[in-house]
Amino acid sequence: MKTYSISEVAKELNLTVYTLRYYDKEGLMPFLERTSSGSRVFTDSDIDALKVIECLKATGMPIKEIKNFIDWCSEGDSTLHQRFDMFTERKAAVEAQLEELSKTMELINYKCEYYKIALEAGTEDIHKNEKIEV
Repeated sequence: MKTYSISEVAKELNLTVYTLRYYDKEGLMPFLERTSSGSRVFTDSDIDALKVIECLKATGMPIKEIKNFIDWCSEGDSTLHQRFDMFTERKAAVEAQLEELSKTMELINYKCEYYKIALEAGTEDIHKNEKIEV
């Protein structure tokens, strides 16, 4: 089984060594092995788990809630329902974020076109009687 150092994992996941140490300190990586000298040793499955942690973090989930998820994973099948519910909630949150970003993009696209036309005309006056519809 191939193993990786903390610096290799940090580079692979575009994280800092400090972040990985913080995750470990917060209990997000109870699965990590250590060498006899105390250095963290990562496997491919550890990297996969870190990718899930980063995914949850990207959804805005607080570290404490991610820790709950990690604890549920450690508890096994008895927590399948909690984990399913958590991911269902995360999915809904991300869908809401995407909807908001879509509305934001519509306005940005409109303003790009607005300024492109104004630049071509040399004035914003070309838009004087226009009603903004986004």
